[in-house]
Amino acid sequence: MTDTALREPTFLILTALAAQPQHGYGILLDVETIAEGRVSLRAGTLYTALDRLRADGWVTVDREEVVDGRLRRYYRLTDQGAARLATEVRRLQTHTRVAEQRLRARLQGGIA
Repeated sequence: MTDTALREPTFLILTALAAQPQHGYGILLDVETIAEGRVSLRAGTLYTALDRLRADGWVTVDREEVVDGRLRRYYRLTDQGAARLATEVRRLQTHTRVAEQRLRARLQGGIA
């Protein structure tokens, strides 16, 4: 497992799948919600990322069902994917903590 930073779309997709399995369109909507509308993935980007995440062992197909004559594939986070997401969360928390400390020191020191 690597400790390099995840790209934001990857982080958001893994986050979307952390709570429960979802189909592609559900992931797209959830990513937009998580990012408060700041990130909106295109279907091609999502499915390319999901293929890569499957190859990495971070995501797997949970199930497939036919809805209105179309195949709907649900994806879920694997244990390895959850561990990678947790590593990224810890990395971001550490960086955030340092930034907050430095900003607080700046404000207390009256640095403009």
